[in-house]
This record gives sequence, structure tokens and C-alpha cells, in this order.
Amino acid sequence: MDERAALALLSGELDAAGDDAAVVDDLVVTTDMLHERTDFPDGTTQYTAGWRAVGASLSDVAAMGAEATAAVAAYAVPEFTRADLLAFVRGASDVCDLVGAEYVGGDLDGHDEFTVATTAIGRLVDDPVTRDGADPGTDELVCVTGTLGRSAAALEFFERGDVERANDLFQFEPRIAAGRAFAAHATALMDSSDGLARSLHQLGEASDCGFAIESDRVPIDEAVRATTDTDDDEDALGRAITFGEDFELVATVPESELDAVREATAVPVSVLGTVTAREDGITMDGAELEDRGFTHGEA
Repeated sequence: MDERAALALLSGELDAAGDDAAVVDDLVVTTDMLHERTDFPDGTTQYTAGWRAVGASLSDVAAMGAEATAAVAAYAVPEFTRADLLAFVRGASDVCDLVGAEYVGGDLDGHDEFTVATTAIGRLVDDPVTRDGADPGTDELVCVTGTLGRSAAALEFFERGDVERANDLFQFEPRIAAGRAFAAHATALMDSSDGLARSLHQLGEASDCGFAIESDRVPIDEAVRATTDTDDDEDALGRAITFGEDFELVATVPESELDAVREATAVPVSVLGTVTAREDGITMDGAELEDRGFTHGEA
């Protein structure tokens, strides 16, 4: 059973199962677990690991349209070293500082594989934006923040031994400010941690709608081009939309609200296409878009 099947099983038991975070009074709470084997390639520094692990949970806070408040981590390694532990905490603290949150500690434990479990807390100013509000009966656009493919490019740089550039790409900015901008205008919102293609299928399932996307509107990160040996646009596009782990925001926004969203955030917001009826499916350039992306728990 993979992560999606497990979430489907739990959806009847837990109201919050399947969304980016749980809502408790005026707070949002989320937790993530990352492992060395699947999430931290050889060459990942402990500073980057701290940044990325905590950033993943902060991204879930952003995807609910909340302000980031605090984060904690459970840090487990085969052997503690002073340098590694301090580097991890500094990375975790710096990503929190970047979005106006505070890293407040956590737990330490021994483990045969470097493993991190993180929890982030956010505070709602507006109503939370969940995944189930897209409406095919109105003029709604499908949007994404930033660029896609950074993590795919980072993995290639790790494999080539360019660990400095790879670590830099792995240190993404959680889109807290953009999430706040979407909060007053978006009808549905989530992060792209599983990849754009899979995120669209998840949004479509939650909102009972379809999407019509145009490939030439996908904002492919320039680093993806730098790791493509030929001018293979199809390969670059495929990596940008299916690799995942980019932690951008995917949202549906009424066309009349788009300018207000863009004015409220410094992050680029690209329009990919439109919200359509469920029976129209999830398409790119008129063809079915395969539900393919990052899946936890397949191994």
C-alpha cells in the first residue's frame, strides 16, 4: 500500500486526511518524515537537510493560506556529531527565519538511517484554503508559483558531483507569503511536493473537476535546461511536471481575482490553463495527462 492508498483508507476515519494540514481552532498543524535513502542524496549537507526537512512542513502551512508560526523536528542518526547537529539546526532555523517562523527544538534519537520527522504550526488569518473548492461552473484559472524542476535538476547535479549547486537548489523558499496572497482569492490550493501532474489529479479528485493545461505555459526552471544534454523540450517538461519535491503552490483562482493575487506577492504566478468539468478529465494540450509523480512508500 502506497501513501495515496493509505490516505484513502484513512479518509473515512480522519476528516483532515488527504489535505496539506489539519485545522485546529485558528491553527494549522502538519507533519512530515524524510529519510536519507529517499530524500537526501549523497552530498546533501546537514544544513540543507535541516532547511529542506523543516521547509517541507512549512510548505504545507503555506498551502493552507496560513502564516507560519513555529516548527520542531525529531532528528535521528546512527551517530551524533557536533558539527552535523549544529549544521542541521542552523538550516532548520534559517528556513524558519526566512518565512517569519521560529524553530523551537524537537527530539534526538539514534537510528540506523538518518531520518527526520518535522512538524510545523501556522496561524490562520482568513479561512483555510483546502483542495476541494475548485468550481468548473465558473471562469477559474489553474495557477502555479515560481518555477518547476529545481529538485530534478538538483538530483542531476548531485550525481555529477556538483554538490554546491545541488545543495543550493535543494534550499527552496516555502511559499508562505504567496499562500497568504492566495488565501483571500483562491478556491482550491495545495503544494506541488508530489509533482504538478499528480497535484492536478489530486486537486481534481478533491474538487470533482477537470483541468485543461497548456504545456508551453509551464514555468520550467532554468536549472533543468542546464542538466539536459540536448535541446529535448519534452524531457525537460517531463521532469518539471512529474519529478516533484519542488514545493511550489498550485491553485485555482477566479479569472477576476488573478491580478489581485499577483499584486499581493513578489513570487511569479503562472497561469497554466482552466478548470473544466470532471468528465473532461485532466489534460495537457488536449491529451490526457498521466497521473505520474513522486509517491511515498512505493519501495
